[in-house]
Amino acid sequence: MREKINFDKGWLFHQGDIPMPFPKEKPAAYWSAKTERGQRGPACRWYDPQASGETWEMVDVPHDYVISGTPSQEYNPAFAFLPHENAWYIKRFHLPASDAGRRLTILFDGVATHATVYVNGCLLKHNFSGYTSFEVDITDVAKFGEENVLSVYVKAEEHEGWWYEGGGIYRHVWLIKTHAVAVDLWGIYVKPTCITPDTWHTETDVTVRNDFFSQKRVTIVGEVLDKNCICIATATVRGYVKEKDKRTFTFTQEVKAPDLWSPVSPTQYTMRVRVYLGKEEVDEQNVKFGFRTFYLDPQNGLFINGEPYKIKGFCGHADFGLTGKAVPDNIHRYKVSLLKEMGANGYRTSHYPQAEELMDALDENGFIVMDEVRWFESSEEGLAQLEMLMKRDRNRPSVFFWSIGNEEPHHITDEGRRIAERMVAHARRLDNTRCIITAISISPEKATVCDALDLIGINYNWQAYEEIHERYPDKPVLSSENCATGTTRGHYAPDDSEHAFISAYDHDSDAQFKSREYTWRFISERPWMIGGYQWTSFEHRGEAWWPRLCSQSGAIDLFMQKKDAFYQNQSHFTDAPMVHLLPHWNFAGKEGEVIKVFAYSNQGELELFLNGVSQGKRTLARIDHGEWDVPYTPGKLEVVAYCDGQVVARDQRITSGAPSRLMLTLENTDIVPNGCDMAVVSCYVVDKNGNEVYDATCEVTFSTNALGRIYSTGSDITDHTSLFSNVRKMRAGRIGVAVLVGEDEGDLVVSAHCDGVEPANLVISLRR
Repeated sequence: MREKINFDKGWLFHQGDIPMPFPKEKPAAYWSAKTERGQRGPACRWYDPQASGETWEMVDVPHDYVISGTPSQEYNPAFAFLPHENAWYIKRFHLPASDAGRRLTILFDGVATHATVYVNGCLLKHNFSGYTSFEVDITDVAKFGEENVLSVYVKAEEHEGWWYEGGGIYRHVWLIKTHAVAVDLWGIYVKPTCITPDTWHTETDVTVRNDFFSQKRVTIVGEVLDKNCICIATATVRGYVKEKDKRTFTFTQEVKAPDLWSPVSPTQYTMRVRVYLGKEEVDEQNVKFGFRTFYLDPQNGLFINGEPYKIKGFCGHADFGLTGKAVPDNIHRYKVSLLKEMGANGYRTSHYPQAEELMDALDENGFIVMDEVRWFESSEEGLAQLEMLMKRDRNRPSVFFWSIGNEEPHHITDEGRRIAERMVAHARRLDNTRCIITAISISPEKATVCDALDLIGINYNWQAYEEIHERYPDKPVLSSENCATGTTRGHYAPDDSEHAFISAYDHDSDAQFKSREYTWRFISERPWMIGGYQWTSFEHRGEAWWPRLCSQSGAIDLFMQKKDAFYQNQSHFTDAPMVHLLPHWNFAGKEGEVIKVFAYSNQGELELFLNGVSQGKRTLARIDHGEWDVPYTPGKLEVVAYCDGQVVARDQRITSGAPSRLMLTLENTDIVPNGCDMAVVSCYVVDKNGNEVYDATCEVTFSTNALGRIYSTGSDITDHTSLFSNVRKMRAGRIGVAVLVGEDEGDLVVSAHCDGVEPANLVISLRR
């Protein structure tokens, strides 16, 4: 039967190229021309890292080695001013004699940027994208009862763009063992169809591979399992699979009155597939899927299960500010939970396939996903990368749109039309149940690709929407990317070119990068727009401006601190009464100067008070904010939100005294002692009265007991100190801390110390 073994632990790692001059002797040329071509260097199975004279270290993956570099202006700002060297990984492993006759593969979820894979000196795979998953079949070169050597050469000097790429084996690696007859990788495709309101048909394609050197007759049994793992439908199909070949079998089941997947009730089912040779069960594979309908009305937007939805979406890159490209599984889930807290119901995988663990969380939380391929290319390689994305994700109920490109100059050329047509045709062969889009940013009114698409995606270009809608009245329109309004957490002053800080107040950056308020009002007022994806959810490295190391468009900062933009989005996207006040109220030395005060709220009436004295009421439209000019006087600034004359929400800022006590808060609770999960901790300071000191600049030292360790810290986006230092100077009163948990149960204690300030301890209960 199938085994999927985590292969993350115990890799030897070397950063940098290893010189391998070719020997002058004839035998070297002869033997390197054979199947086992890796006769020299780390690709060779006889290579001894300890005797090589090179520096090797033991690491676990996911692993991003680029993030450890020192930023310098000599490197490209798009990639966070970091050097990108090539590297080698080696893993040694044994296979028991009982594995002989099984199919053996290694699945890499992601390696940045380009990868070459050797097993026992045999070159088995080149992978040409840092964002695609790929499988390496090692069956024919595996050794049983003795050591096998897996070597991976990573070429990180070649960039694919889209900002910080990192470097290394930055997602999971799996050793997969199956019978010689088994379901192929991503070989199950479930297509639920609504026949009547209470009757659904699930047509399922199952691709079975036969790695025997003879034809085999197989029996395939498919079962639909509900959320309680109870079988509610079954089907059986039989047939032959030729030697060393694949065959796709199809069966259909009827399901009565299933619970439907939707953004408000994301119920999933499981398709369990069993494969038999005669009476022997030789494989089992499970995939999750959902029952849902959706359609796009060119005049009235998106409908899911007959209900209207406006996409309140965010774009997102795959990195995590406290770890780089190597993101722990529980952090993927935490990031999605923050998006949901902000009121989002949509996510765009900009601009490439993202981790399966993130996609699982999007399924489970009811997001409307625009799933994007990395390259707008119709080459053999380009179509293969599109196929990888679609086969992996085509069962996911969260995926509504396949995006075949982003901001391509060829979107307005005849070459681009031909590329799009070939990609769309290929995509429809792989999945005909979803809509195909591409994100157009260059002169969308001149685009040549629109006729090939199911809906039109426009990035920015607010002047083009009405014209496009009139030109294509039968096609829905989506704001595939919008906003991109940079703000720096806690910076309530004019833009600061020295530090590359940007005002934290919502504003237009330019004619295209409009404010969040303008953006959501524009989308909301047009029923024919199905929604939009805001740039961006989390600050990401790259897209930088020295000395700043990251983009500033995120609603959550690089170190997982919520910005004012988080609450502004919440005021646009949610209905539960809320109000958020900015700025802080610590402006010593500016007494009497006028301070601009904003309040973001989803309520219709606000009133501002300074030291109990009203500064006036403001009446708000649904997408609006309150604004006052207030001469600065220390004390208590408070905003009150009213609904029908009743107070329904309030927020306040109090002028604080000197820092007195450190505070630690655990931000995520989805943590188990597995040696992989990260606890995200926020550190801040309060004065002697318990008021937060929003402008504190304390230098804090962090530590833990034996149940975990401080992995990384961050506060200032212009701080070039190593991310992995446990000492961090605070900017704007906050530090984000990532704590790697160990594998033992107990109480993990995180401690924070700062000279002249009372320390803090945080106890995190670790239980399985």
